[in-house]
Amino acid sequence: MGGTPNRAFKDHDMSHFRTLLLCLMALVGRSESPRLAIAAAADLQFALVEVKAAFAKAHPGVEVAITYGSSGNFYAQLLNKAPFDLFLSADLTYPKKLVEAGVADGATEFLYSRGHLVLWVPKASPIPVEQLGMKALLHPAAKKVAIANPRVAPYGRAAEAALAKLGMLEALQPRLVFGENIAQTAQFVQTGAADIGILALSLAKAPVMAAAGRFWALPEDAHPPLDQGGVILNHARNRADALAFRAFLQSPPAVEILRRYGFVVAAR
Repeated sequence: MGGTPNRAFKDHDMSHFRTLLLCLMALVGRSESPRLAIAAAADLQFALVEVKAAFAKAHPGVEVAITYGSSGNFYAQLLNKAPFDLFLSADLTYPKKLVEAGVADGATEFLYSRGHLVLWVPKASPIPVEQLGMKALLHPAAKKVAIANPRVAPYGRAAEAALAKLGMLEALQPRLVFGENIAQTAQFVQTGAADIGILALSLAKAPVMAAAGRFWALPEDAHPPLDQGGVILNHARNRADALAFRAFLQSPPAVEILRRYGFVVAAR
């Protein structure tokens, strides 16, 4: 009889321990819910900072990690199941190709904006880009002209198309320097590695670049439309939040942010 109360105490103690363990496991499970991983075109790097902040207010508790780069490089990585949930491309071609390859969900493919090209120079540059327009590329001070790599960056392809259409590509070919993406292209001109660049309007309108340089916008018909789209990957670990971010990107608050950076929502 003397051992019975002790045994009862131990049973109670074990039951309490199991309850605590289950609670701990539940808490760990919630804390390990995957963050939303977004692969985004480099032209979005300033605009998405604001979009992400606005999204966080509307969806508290959702952790969002955004990686920026060239759309073509992301396409190659995503074909190999790179760990991203949502892909925001600088064109529509790469998302469509991912769907065709069976890597992305075609039902989630969407158009979120249209980008534009500008000629950009530092404020101290002797090139009067605002007055010369495209002829600024032929100015004696424009010894190196930066564009994004046309092989992997939609903005690079658009820049090359504009130069070809205006009959300037052959003359400028020896002076072209290529950034891996549009953000690196902008960095070339900012740091003096190039004298003038064909950049995204969204970068030129960012406060840090607006304070440091001057730009002239290329005519919209100078190159094929830069319609930008996104898609959710089939291997997404956080599909629910990816869908939420996709919806938010098309909402009035996000559209207004994109417009302030020069993006226009193209006709559907």
